[in-house]
Amino acid sequence: MKNTTRTMQSGFTLIELIMVIVILGILSAFALPRFADLGGEARAASIQAAAGSIRSAANIAHAQALAANLASGASVDLEGQTVTMVNFYPTADAAGILEAAQISGSVAPATTGDYALIDTDAGNAAGDEIIIQARGASTAGNCQISYTAAATNATPQVVVDVSDC
Repeated sequence: MKNTTRTMQSGFTLIELIMVIVILGILSAFALPRFADLGGEARAASIQAAAGSIRSAANIAHAQALAANLASGASVDLEGQTVTMVNFYPTADAAGILEAAQISGSVAPATTGDYALIDTDAGNAAGDEIIIQARGASTAGNCQISYTAAATNATPQVVVDVSDC
């Protein structure tokens, strides 16, 4: 008689291991968007970048107005675009800061452009305000930039809110 001994298998087979990895991959593909709000982070980054662009454009337009020795309300030519000014800084409208910063948008609820624009003060005087909101923000009134045109002997105010993007 031949004595045969069987060896006991321990662990998983290769097929079982592959199936577990596939199932975990499918579950993570559905669970990841619930835990990581990548769209909100992208909107917040976009708002921060636009705010930086607005600050830079306002300073460049201010420097151009001073270098050209223009009057306080005179328009400035930046890269072939005419930018309206008040107190040597861009006005808070489409022909002012939006033109200088090259930000595209449309007045809400229209959906063209990168941003929704809310012109809270009609006109282009000192103290006027325009609000630039990211499209797709989870809460209305958040995830936005507020630009207030410069008062006499002051700089424009740029306020950024990236909550609930």
